[in-house]
Amino acid sequence: MGRAVEFRAVAGSLAEIADSFFTPAVNDLVPYEPGKPVEELQRELGLERVVKLASNEGPYGPFPAALEAIERSASDLNRYPDGGAYRLRAALAERLGLRFEEVGPGAGSDGLVDCLSQAALEPGDEIVCGWPSFPSYVIDARKLGAVPRTIPLRDGRYDLDAMLDAIGPRTKIVYICLPNNPTGTTNTRAELDAYFERVPEHVLTVLDQAYFEYIDDPDYPDGIEEHLKRGRRVVVLRTFSKIYGLAGLRVGYALAPEPVVTAIGKVRRAFDITTPAQEAALASLDSPEELERRRRQNAAGRAELEAILREHGLDPVGPAVGNFLFAELGDDSRPFFERLLREGVIVRPTHGFGAPGGIRVTVGTEDEHRFLAEALARVGPLAPAQ
Repeated sequence: MGRAVEFRAVAGSLAEIADSFFTPAVNDLVPYEPGKPVEELQRELGLERVVKLASNEGPYGPFPAALEAIERSASDLNRYPDGGAYRLRAALAERLGLRFEEVGPGAGSDGLVDCLSQAALEPGDEIVCGWPSFPSYVIDARKLGAVPRTIPLRDGRYDLDAMLDAIGPRTKIVYICLPNNPTGTTNTRAELDAYFERVPEHVLTVLDQAYFEYIDDPDYPDGIEEHLKRGRRVVVLRTFSKIYGLAGLRVGYALAPEPVVTAIGKVRRAFDITTPAQEAALASLDSPEELERRRRQNAAGRAELEAILREHGLDPVGPAVGNFLFAELGDDSRPFFERLLREGVIVRPTHGFGAPGGIRVTVGTEDEHRFLAEALARVGPLAPAQ
């Protein structure tokens, strides 16, 4: 009892001095809001089934070869992983036609955004990105006292001309999210080419292509082939979290000039990519047929999901090219999110992305889409809150 009282006293004193103890940048942050686990929601709401269409995860799990690799690696979990992810880096470099030194692994592309921010940003520096967009660009900059310049989207896509106009002498990083998360839209090859013709040389451009493998649009640019290999000052981010079904293992990689990869390595946490994660990612590279199957299934599923949303009064932004759709509902999407949640469907309200009136819905399986359609029929898209 005495220890509990003592602990509460210490916690209370820290709460009182938080504003002075923690940095102003941290005190001003709005933290990421993770959703509750499916099992907890089922218990809390008394639901037999909950379908999660909120986090842009692939619906099919790891590739069969990746599952086998994870199982093989289990007996070595008493050992630390390869801190340099040597075999994975070498395999990626060979497949992408890059040098080993141009491949930087990380704990998902999100972890690499954090590394780039640590390596490049000081208080008063600036980053530029479209908005609404992936919140880590803004959060990771603010953690370091840097200033995010967020540029409104134009027609649901990044306004690259306006972003160029926002670049100043203290701009260090420009993020271009292709396709943009949460809207699912992308810029064209010509627009990106025009951007690179104008961007100042002191700026590092980060092309976030986390959904690259889903896209078969011939006008969608390949940041590696079209910009990195042509000597642009660019970082291309990719991940195994999406189409490869490894979101729970956190494996991403940055393709960049050697000095950038070296800087990432200096700030990246040691051993942040586990052995099962490295082995699963390696095994996933050797399954081109499964990759193509999932790409086709996603395209069909995205069309099906769009039809369901439109049938129930929502108007998804488009054209979307990833594995998710975005729709605006009004000033605040949370009441709609809560009503749908009580029907057993989790979608993502996009307040943290800079779109408080929107929701993002991930492409699921046919069965999950049927469940969503039934829930929408019961809820009604803009019915008054109960």
